[in-house]
Parts: sequence; structure tokens; C-alpha cells
Amino acid sequence: MAKQGTLSINSENIFPIIKKWLYSDHDIFVREMVSNGCDAVTKLKKLSVMGEFDEPEGTKYRVDVIVSPEDKTIRFIDNGIGMTED
Repeated sequence: MAKQGTLSINSENIFPIIKKWLYSDHDIFVREMVSNGCDAVTKLKKLSVMGEFDEPEGTKYRVDVIVSPEDKTIRFIDNGIGMTED
């Protein structure tokens, strides 16, 4: 017979675990960053359809991944809408 109980987790405890687990695996990190860019593009498209954003004529939504071996960087750039500073 299975035991039942409760589990209480607050964000201060779980975010460090997620950060360490999720972003320490490079493949998962890249997929997550591209997925976040796709979500931002989808959000902006939906706002456009609902009339809350005036989409410029000919807009091509994109998620770019730019690798710079010289700088040893990878940049993830989208033209969607994401989080604000607030």
C-alpha cells in the first residue's frame, strides 16, 4: 500500500537545484535557450493576432544562434517578446 503525504517546496529551495541540473548539461541548455526564443516569438505572434501588437509588414520571426569560436561565446537572439526588467 502506497503512503500518502505532502511535499512543500518553495522557490528559494528549488531554483538552485533546477539551475544546476538543467543548465549544467550543455545539450539541455542549448535546447532550453532555443525553446525560450521560440516561446518569445509565439507570444508576439499571438499578441499581433489579438490586435495588441502592430506587426510591421513583412516581419520574419527568427531565433538565431551565433557561435563565435574566437570569443568563445554562443549568442541566442530572437525578435519576439520576452521578459521585461520588471
